[in-house]
Amino acid sequence: MKKTLHFSLFLILLFPTWSFAQTGLSVTPPRVYFTVAPGGMQRQKITVSNVSKTSTLDLSISLNDWSYDEKGNNQIHEPGSTNVSCALWVAILPSTFFSLSPGEHRDIEIQVTPPASLQDSLPVHTAMLYVSQLNPIDDVNEKGTNIKVAVRTGIKLYQRLPISRMANLDIQNFSLVKNDLILKFANIGNVWADGTATCELLNRQTGKKIALKDVIFYSLPGNKRDVYFNLPTTLEKGEYVASAILNYGDDVTVKLAELEFKHE
Repeated sequence: MKKTLHFSLFLILLFPTWSFAQTGLSVTPPRVYFTVAPGGMQRQKITVSNVSKTSTLDLSISLNDWSYDEKGNNQIHEPGSTNVSCALWVAILPSTFFSLSPGEHRDIEIQVTPPASLQDSLPVHTAMLYVSQLNPIDDVNEKGTNIKVAVRTGIKLYQRLPISRMANLDIQNFSLVKNDLILKFANIGNVWADGTATCELLNRQTGKKIALKDVIFYSLPGNKRDVYFNLPTTLEKGEYVASAILNYGDDVTVKLAELEFKHE
């Protein structure tokens, strides 16, 4: 007797759109920003779309905490468990449960209400909002195996106080470890600072310049970050000057670090 194997596939994503064969889910925008003081209230809208042409999606909305590690990777935590959490201040309107027919979309309101009694002096609080599919869809993977697919996509919520923005990154070290140039910096401002780290090598003997791969980064106040630039495997022997630049903020603030090293 031929046996058919069944698997359940649950996908957790931080991208605004995901589709897999007969199921598809889109949530936009991928980040939502609030500027509201303790005792105040602000609402923003997100749009949830069923991009499938055949399947109805039963959906739920939930909240978690999140943080970055030093490499900028997302770490997920229980709601209300971190000191920068705003998850317990969030209300979803009109409901956290709903269904979408194929091709249908719906606007959902997110309400953030920091408590008037809030005593912490942190300038930014965050939460992760998940939209999850509750009714797995029968599907077949590329090997022809029957599977069940349910998707979940997350967007980030940011709340800051209504004070003057001060995006400020402090470069703390620039070093060579084996085949990696490591740029260490800290967010010492009062707002999130996102941008691009670039690095260029100058061969002091030949004058040849080599641009390394850019690194996109995100940071929150108090974060420390390590950015890695990989040296090319074909890098010629010689003496080099590495120039690393952080580009960030609405006004495109620039911070520069240089390092001299010998490649043998």
